[in-house]
Amino acid sequence: MRVMPLEKRGITRTRILLGCMGFGGGWNADPITVEDIVRAEEAIDVALSVGITMFDHADIYTMGKAEAVFGKILRKQSNLREKIIIQSKCGIRFADEKGPGRYDFSERHIIQSVDGSLQRLGVDYLDVLLLHRPDPLMDLEEVSSAFQQLKGSGKVRYFGVSNMNKAQIHLLQTYCEVPLVVNQLEMSLNKLDWLDQGVLVNQKEGISTHFADGLLEHCMIHNIQIQAWSPLAKGIYSREDKGHLSEVEINTRKLVAKMAVEKDTTKEAIVLGWLMRHPIKIQPVIGTINPERIKNCEDAVRQSELMTREEWYALYVTARGGKLP
Repeated sequence: MRVMPLEKRGITRTRILLGCMGFGGGWNADPITVEDIVRAEEAIDVALSVGITMFDHADIYTMGKAEAVFGKILRKQSNLREKIIIQSKCGIRFADEKGPGRYDFSERHIIQSVDGSLQRLGVDYLDVLLLHRPDPLMDLEEVSSAFQQLKGSGKVRYFGVSNMNKAQIHLLQTYCEVPLVVNQLEMSLNKLDWLDQGVLVNQKEGISTHFADGLLEHCMIHNIQIQAWSPLAKGIYSREDKGHLSEVEINTRKLVAKMAVEKDTTKEAIVLGWLMRHPIKIQPVIGTINPERIKNCEDAVRQSELMTREEWYALYVTARGGKLP
């Protein structure tokens, strides 16, 4: 059986990440509150209790407060750092007096971003650093130099990307001596272009499908971990408080609920289990900080192992809203 790429590299065995975008309160300059810290610590504790030991950050999350809150908890729980894997991202810059919202893969910005993350987190190193979104002005030699400096200084152990296609990864890897170990993409039952791209080869319907051709196969060949952001599709199949849904979404929601009852599990476990059933060994990044919803994800690994081909296709076809060609 194929193992998860990050496990093959000896980085981690955890099949699910907790995304920390919701830590720290609002996306503003308001100070961190005691409540922000308590909520984050509860989320971390529940994640650890269900076997989640990898945490996903970005330097921009809640304007840096997400990392700062996490750092306060690490200082409070002094033995926690060595038990977990910390991943962060850089490359997105907000609009400021110098220009509009933009991307920045310059050597200087990458290094400064990592230094900022380390300071906020209160740690000596990041386990994994991802380039957040493709920068059209990327200077490959600058990125390579930044990676080499960060690796050499011990500030970053592994590197990866987010939201990149096959050609971008291949080009970047050609210049960088360190291997790229992760690519993080939006993938869920509600965003199926990553599957449709392959299924609709030689089909007229495939002309309107826009996903990076050959990306999944490239990542599988080169042992690059695919991580899925927004894997629960903002809760449209698992939460009770969702607003207007399409007929296809309603039908999918009913099927997820039916399967959860039949398998005596949670709807979150069904949604994530479906994603994790794919042979590329997708690693979902769950973005909730609600302890109950985190707990509801605990059974996802088991469901991915138990889900039959017929059950997997039933979810896929229902979520597509039409039969396969």
